[in-house]
Amino acid sequence: MDTSEEAARGLTDIQDFLYQQAHLRAARRRVAAFTGREPGLTAAQKADIERWYLAEQAYVARMVTDHIAACVSEAEQRHRARFGHWLRGTLTAMILITVAMGLCLTAVLVGA
Repeated sequence: MDTSEEAARGLTDIQDFLYQQAHLRAARRRVAAFTGREPGLTAAQKADIERWYLAEQAYVARMVTDHIAACVSEAEQRHRARFGHWLRGTLTAMILITVAMGLCLTAVLVGA
Protein backbone atom coordinates (compact mmCIF):
# COMPACT_ATOMS: atom_id res chain seq x y z
CA MET A 1 0.00 0.00 0.00
CA ASP A 2 1.53 3.32 -1.01
CA THR A 3 1.39 6.56 0.95
CA SER A 4 -1.65 8.00 -0.84
CA GLU A 5 -3.63 4.80 -0.23
CA GLU A 6 -2.63 4.83 3.44
CA ALA A 7 -3.68 8.48 3.70
CA ALA A 8 -7.02 7.75 2.03
CA ARG A 9 -7.59 4.81 4.38
CA GLY A 10 -6.68 7.01 7.34
CA LEU A 11 -9.18 9.65 6.23
CA THR A 12 -11.85 6.99 5.87
CA ASP A 13 -11.11 5.72 9.38
CA ILE A 14 -11.34 9.27 10.74
CA GLN A 15 -14.66 9.84 8.94
CA ASP A 16 -16.01 6.57 10.35
CA PHE A 17 -14.91 7.54 13.86
CA LEU A 18 -16.43 11.02 13.59
CA TYR A 19 -19.70 9.60 12.26
CA GLN A 20 -19.90 7.14 15.14
CA GLN A 21 -19.07 9.82 17.72
CA ALA A 22 -21.71 12.19 16.32
CA HIS A 23 -24.23 9.34 16.39
CA LEU A 24 -23.35 8.54 20.00
CA ARG A 25 -23.54 12.21 21.07
CA ALA A 26 -27.04 12.42 19.61
CA ALA A 27 -27.91 9.13 21.35
CA ARG A 28 -26.68 10.51 24.68
CA ARG A 29 -28.93 13.55 24.26
CA ARG A 30 -31.93 11.35 23.38
CA VAL A 31 -31.47 8.96 26.28
CA ALA A 32 -30.86 11.83 28.73
CA ALA A 33 -34.08 13.47 27.55
CA PHE A 34 -35.94 10.16 27.89
CA THR A 35 -34.69 9.34 31.38
CA GLY A 36 -35.22 12.96 32.46
CA ARG A 37 -38.94 12.69 31.61
CA GLU A 38 -39.38 9.60 33.79
CA PRO A 39 -39.66 10.79 37.41
CA GLY A 40 -39.93 7.30 38.93
CA LEU A 41 -36.49 6.11 37.85
CA THR A 42 -33.66 5.89 40.34
CA ALA A 43 -30.19 7.12 39.42
CA ALA A 44 -29.04 3.49 39.03
CA GLN A 45 -31.96 2.69 36.72
CA LYS A 46 -31.24 5.78 34.63
CA ALA A 47 -27.58 4.77 34.40
CA ASP A 48 -28.57 1.21 33.34
CA ILE A 49 -30.93 2.51 30.66
CA GLU A 50 -28.31 4.95 29.40
CA ARG A 51 -25.63 2.24 29.30
CA TRP A 52 -27.90 -0.17 27.44
CA TYR A 53 -29.13 2.45 24.97
CA LEU A 54 -25.63 3.75 24.22
CA ALA A 55 -24.33 0.21 23.69
CA GLU A 56 -27.23 -0.47 21.34
CA GLN A 57 -26.62 2.76 19.43
CA ALA A 58 -22.88 2.02 19.20
CA TYR A 59 -23.81 -1.33 17.65
CA VAL A 60 -26.20 0.37 15.21
CA ALA A 61 -23.59 2.98 14.26
CA ARG A 62 -21.02 0.23 13.65
CA MET A 63 -23.48 -1.75 11.53
CA VAL A 64 -24.39 1.30 9.44
CA THR A 65 -20.73 2.21 8.97
CA ASP A 66 -19.88 -1.36 7.95
CA HIS A 67 -22.82 -1.41 5.54
CA ILE A 68 -21.74 1.86 3.93
CA ALA A 69 -18.15 0.63 3.66
CA ALA A 70 -19.32 -2.62 2.05
CA CYS A 71 -21.48 -0.70 -0.45
CA VAL A 72 -18.61 1.61 -1.35
CA SER A 73 -16.25 -1.35 -1.74
CA GLU A 74 -18.74 -3.14 -3.97
CA ALA A 75 -19.21 -0.03 -6.11
CA GLU A 76 -15.43 0.33 -6.44
CA GLN A 77 -15.14 -3.28 -7.57
CA ARG A 78 -17.87 -2.81 -10.18
CA HIS A 79 -16.15 0.37 -11.38
CA ARG A 80 -12.79 -1.41 -11.67
CA ALA A 81 -14.42 -4.23 -13.63
CA ARG A 82 -16.13 -1.79 -16.01
CA PHE A 83 -12.94 0.22 -16.44
CA GLY A 84 -10.93 -2.95 -17.09
CA HIS A 85 -13.47 -4.05 -19.70
CA TRP A 86 -13.36 -0.62 -21.34
CA LEU A 87 -9.56 -0.61 -21.29
CA ARG A 88 -9.34 -4.06 -22.90
CA GLY A 89 -11.81 -2.98 -25.58
CA THR A 90 -9.85 0.18 -26.26
CA LEU A 91 -6.58 -1.75 -26.48
CA THR A 92 -8.16 -4.28 -28.84
CA ALA A 93 -9.50 -1.48 -31.05
CA MET A 94 -6.11 0.24 -31.10
CA ILE A 95 -4.39 -3.00 -32.12
CA LEU A 96 -6.95 -3.63 -34.88
CA ILE A 97 -6.58 -0.06 -36.17
CA THR A 98 -2.79 -0.35 -36.13
CA VAL A 99 -2.91 -3.68 -38.02
CA ALA A 100 -5.37 -2.24 -40.56
CA MET A 101 -3.18 0.83 -41.08
CA GLY A 102 -0.14 -1.43 -41.48
CA LEU A 103 -1.94 -3.52 -44.09
CA CYS A 104 -3.06 -0.39 -45.95
CA LEU A 105 0.47 1.02 -45.88
CA THR A 106 1.87 -2.30 -47.09
CA ALA A 107 -0.70 -2.40 -49.90
CA VAL A 108 0.17 1.17 -50.94
CA LEU A 109 3.91 0.50 -50.87
CA VAL A 110 3.58 -2.81 -52.77
CA GLY A 111 1.25 -1.21 -55.31
CA ALA A 112 3.55 1.75 -55.89
